[in-house]
Amino acid sequence: MLAQLPYCGSPPVPGALLERFNVDARLLLALALIAAVHILTASQRTRRVRAGAGWLIATFALVSPLCALSVALFAARIAQHMLLILAAAPLIALGLPGGGSNLARLRLWCAGAMFLIALWFWHMPRPYEATFASTWLYWCMHLSLFGSAIWLWREILQSDHQLAVDVLAVGALSSMQMGLLGAVLTLAGHPLFFPHLTTTQAWGLTPLEDQQLGGVFMWVPGIALFLWAALRSLERLRESLEEPNST
Repeated sequence: MLAQLPYCGSPPVPGALLERFNVDARLLLALALIAAVHILTASQRTRRVRAGAGWLIATFALVSPLCALSVALFAARIAQHMLLILAAAPLIALGLPGGGSNLARLRLWCAGAMFLIALWFWHMPRPYEATFASTWLYWCMHLSLFGSAIWLWREILQSDHQLAVDVLAVGALSSMQMGLLGAVLTLAGHPLFFPHLTTTQAWGLTPLEDQQLGGVFMWVPGIALFLWAALRSLERLRESLEEPNST
């Protein structure tokens, strides 16, 4: 039995979901301040637009009724994570200045490793379950997943063309490991996550169907977006190799 209500409250019922916005004043203030600082300090208009869009998506993921729905459905928690990792994080990363050339290869591989660790750790049954009993662990999960994703996307999307091979490798590995985790969750023969064993029926899903849906949410978009990033680096490498021949 859980020691306390999860951060987002009790599992919602379908008819009352739209009433369940997360109005945590501390969260709203933190998001507003971080977004404002990022937008105001961005050096270019395009960076400001991307940063604003990224923080709007992050705010939606954390403040909308999706927060409450993620208490009832594993698939909703995965949808929340995918919005942060695959939509908000790349836009925020594009709104940040590049990391410079010093230790760029090391930063890229470290970012990939940190993202892999955070993704797998927080989607294992025991750590996942712990976030329902501890607000502190809940935010450790979100900050580590979101932060490592922003770091990884910045290194992938703003890297120098000289690192194209490394970006291709890290992007491909990120795609593969997200796809593998999504496949494990989708193809598992029984439910793995205790908090959702009694909360999915109101939404017309068995716990296993809910878990499988969450696995698909991670499997397909994760593979597609990171694979696109890997192929983008390959195209940049091709263009850089053609440049000497065109002069």
